[in-house]
Amino acid sequence: MINMAGKVYLIGAGPGDTGLITVKGLQALREADVVFYDALSSPELLKECKEGAELIDAGKRAADHHLKQWQTNDLLVEYANKGLVVARLKGGDPFLFGRGAEEAEKLRKAGVEVHVIPGVSSSISVPELSGIPVTHRDHASLVTFVTGHEKSDREGDRVDWKSLVAGHGTLVILMGLENAQNISDGLIAGGMSPDMPAAVISKGSTPEQTVYTTTVSKLAQTIKEKNAQTPGIMVVGTVVQLRDVLGDLA
Repeated sequence: MINMAGKVYLIGAGPGDTGLITVKGLQALREADVVFYDALSSPELLKECKEGAELIDAGKRAADHHLKQWQTNDLLVEYANKGLVVARLKGGDPFLFGRGAEEAEKLRKAGVEVHVIPGVSSSISVPELSGIPVTHRDHASLVTFVTGHEKSDREGDRVDWKSLVAGHGTLVILMGLENAQNISDGLIAGGMSPDMPAAVISKGSTPEQTVYTTTVSKLAQTIKEKNAQTPGIMVVGTVVQLRDVLGDLA
């Protein structure tokens, strides 16, 4: 017999530093009977789960998917319908390029109680921990967040990189390291100066964080020469120059 008393928490785990999960997120994680965790959520957070909690790896990295998205969606519904408290632990914030909205849709349509607990997004926190504010009154009053990784079933980019040159402020590009050359070419073709300051931040907010400052024309070259590792964020804009003043702020 199905018990509809279960519920699901979509929890933002933050950018990688375990100290950056919210108090509310940590409380929900400790309450959960089942935890679905992503590759970008810190493994250290799993130590906070209660004894006996079932841990399910739902992580996705490039072509390595432990569970396909539809399988995760279905399992969230299945476990909640058993009357269990389910935590879906997602890197960064659940709704910013995290597919959390898709999971929430599935749960709502299935009649499952679902709650979202926002997380500290890597799109803002990782640059600022590197001494790069995404906005600054002398540099940019606007910031644009872009995914650099499109669905595998699409040919080419859905993002029109040329159009992002004028009037879009600082560009923060997530999941785009492998697409860096195409991104650079598109931005320059749209009129951006090849010498526009840029940064590549690898494994942000963790002890392995590395930051490489470069220019938009040399993004792909920098990633290759420095062997920058995923997860990575690219920042394009004059705010990158502030790193020389601010340094690391972690």
